[in-house]
Amino acid sequence: MRIVIPDDYQDAVRRLDCFAKLEGHDVAIFRDTVKDVDAIAERFADADALVLIRERTSITDALLAKLPRLKVISQTGKGTAHIDLDACKRRGVVVSAGTGSPYAPAELTWALVLAAMRRIPQEAARLRAGGWQSTIGTLLRGRTLGVWGYGKIGSLVAGYGRAFGMRVIAFGREGSLTRAQADGVETAAGKQTLFESSDVLSLHLRLTKETRGIVAGADLASMKRDALLVNTSRAELIERGALVDALRAGRPGFAAVDVYEEEPVFGASHPLLALENAVCTPHLGYAEKDSYELYFGQAFDQVLAFVASAPINVVV
Repeated sequence: MRIVIPDDYQDAVRRLDCFAKLEGHDVAIFRDTVKDVDAIAERFADADALVLIRERTSITDALLAKLPRLKVISQTGKGTAHIDLDACKRRGVVVSAGTGSPYAPAELTWALVLAAMRRIPQEAARLRAGGWQSTIGTLLRGRTLGVWGYGKIGSLVAGYGRAFGMRVIAFGREGSLTRAQADGVETAAGKQTLFESSDVLSLHLRLTKETRGIVAGADLASMKRDALLVNTSRAELIERGALVDALRAGRPGFAAVDVYEEEPVFGASHPLLALENAVCTPHLGYAEKDSYELYFGQAFDQVLAFVASAPINVVV
């Protein structure tokens, strides 16, 4: 079977232990991302199977129309919002998706919290440039951590906050509030309270039609001048341009982000990268060895199950 794996930025897939599962199959790996439908179709033209790395490439009906040979799409993780499932069903393309793991993104979230609150990137850069201390960091202990979305990742982040001696408040839909209360976590009375009270506010929402742009400029403007907004979920949760404007205006005082509206970002082209009060990483949340072994191990198993005429984890 001809298997194509796009968007392997770090050239990591062939180095995974689980890659041995594909022995005997014809595997092509592309390290960069292309956006033009014709360019993508040219790369995928001979593919019987695609193994997608999260949401890095969108699978549209227009693209599928150019891939008559394609039989199965195996998704790393469980998210399929970037795949036109109806089009796949119409065209007889099986889509299988595995499960996710909350640990790597939760740990990355907390790394960003510590980096931003203690100004670690700025001070490390200054030291390398020949300088010495130039900023004063902020202690976490005794301050308030707001967690919007108390699911698998949000609950881990809340636990980290408690371990650091923070007051933790959670907010979200009814399920989030119920889970938080069951864990003994305080819940916010509303969105306004969450934004006004948090010294650190971390977003852990899924991107849906309802949550797209759910964080408005007015919400950000209600935060404290020394507060930190953390987003390791999806950039589109925040109104386009609102975070940059808010940081320039000084409310919140800081942001730490791992996600962007269009990825990958090259040439330092995103406006957040020009702001001293923003700590930015290139979507590293799930890019970790153990997580990759889990995600790709499942994805390869899904391909092999399809080859054996016994598909698993089928979405459509």
